Amino acid sequence: MPKKFLTFLALAASALAQSTIKDALVKHWKVSTDFTIAVAKLMPAADYGFKPVPAELSFGQVVVQVAGANLNACSNASGTKRPEIPDKVMQAVRGKAEIDKDTAIQFLTDSFDFCNQAVAGMTPEKLDAVVGPENRKMTAFEWLWAYFTHTAHHRGQLEVYLRLKGIQPPSYAF
Repeated sequence: MPKKFLTFLALAASALAQSTIKDALVKHWKVSTDFTIAVAKLMPAADYGFKPVPAELSFGQVVVQVAGANLNACSNASGTKRPEIPDKVMQAVRGKAEIDKDTAIQFLTDSFDFCNQAVAGMTPEKLDAVVGPENRKMTAFEWLWAYFTHTAHHRGQLEVYLRLKGIQPPSYAF
């Protein structure tokens, strides 16, 4: 093989080794954080109780549902104790009260901060470890990927709520 080709292969292998699954998770959880919080901030405070139909969760309830799911998934994946969920948020989760915009966004922000720290602190071995409750064992990577996807699903739902209110959602940045 020509020497230039071997040099190219060596450089390419080195570049690939620097980009790991963990690096991708760290990057995309951060992008998801920024985008999801931007979506949540666009809905006016007066419309956080908005439901397109009675059977749906309100905009604010979807926001706190995403945040609570993040906490559980990132706790399971990392083995780190999740932060306590404030009583005001628990009341909204149980459908006993509406959630106000400031409380919902703070809870969402705190959940992403917890997840971003958990993801950044994980080793490749930890990502491969099988974790979770007995009835729901997955690798730590699967927990993070599943709930990254969960967030995207509900963020899409929130974007539809915004559009129903005549609000243009932010453009996604990959």
